[in-house]
Amino acid sequence: MSLSKKIWGLMVAMGMMTLGGTVVSASQAVPWQIGFQEAATPVMRQVLEFNDLLLTIIISIVIFVVALLFYTMHRFSATRNPEPSKTTHNTVIEVIWTVIPIMILIVIAIPSFKLLYFQDRMVDAEMTIKAVGHQWYWTYEYPDHDDLTFDALMIADEDIEDGQARLLETDNRVVVPVGINIRLLTTADDVIHAWAIPAFGIKIDATPGRVNESWFRVEKEGVYYGQCSELCGVYHGFMPITVEVLSKEAFAAWLIEAKEEFASNSVPATTVADAASDSVF
Repeated sequence: MSLSKKIWGLMVAMGMMTLGGTVVSASQAVPWQIGFQEAATPVMRQVLEFNDLLLTIIISIVIFVVALLFYTMHRFSATRNPEPSKTTHNTVIEVIWTVIPIMILIVIAIPSFKLLYFQDRMVDAEMTIKAVGHQWYWTYEYPDHDDLTFDALMIADEDIEDGQARLLETDNRVVVPVGINIRLLTTADDVIHAWAIPAFGIKIDATPGRVNESWFRVEKEGVYYGQCSELCGVYHGFMPITVEVLSKEAFAAWLIEAKEEFASNSVPATTVADAASDSVF
């Protein structure tokens, strides 16, 4: 690709992000995208706000430091000061350059801690989903809906259809209703994986032998993509996550179909208990 085409592509992508075009509304990265994906959850919205705060602070610091450097180079050059000052200490300046950075850190720390708490707090969940990582696919369980269970594997390049995202589309999507608090449980049966969706502002490890917990609430319908974000093996880059968010009515209809389609994957709790009893006695 020529330099002119790259520059044009960057300008188009920036223009779409600025104007709120449909490309950025999609839940996947686009060529030459330089910003975050559009927020789909309250957590991600706060992440973007915190990022804007940090960006404002760091730009202000850079501008101040650069201006100070140029002023120092001009004001204290050898031509303007043939006899340099022998001053070695200035109490006022030393206090200023100690107090101001402390104040900046406090300004950063307060919203940072609030965001961390908001991400980790356990809300009153209206629904629970469990994601189990394998090499290299995910298994999803719906404990609140008759233990509905299914696997989600990446669709190979030769099977990709028009409109599907290459390396991000799965044969079975995680389907959730819009506008409700969802508890996410993650674990793994082999190595450490990570369940991550940029538009949700969520990234949580799936660790063998333990269950990690997080939450999300998607505020608008659509299809959202993510990927495993841990180096889990040779096919680490081929372990995508696809979440489809539907209205509550559409989700109820999907549940009926899914229970019929994946009926053989779900094991009733009584069956598990009977099997455990047989193995012990």
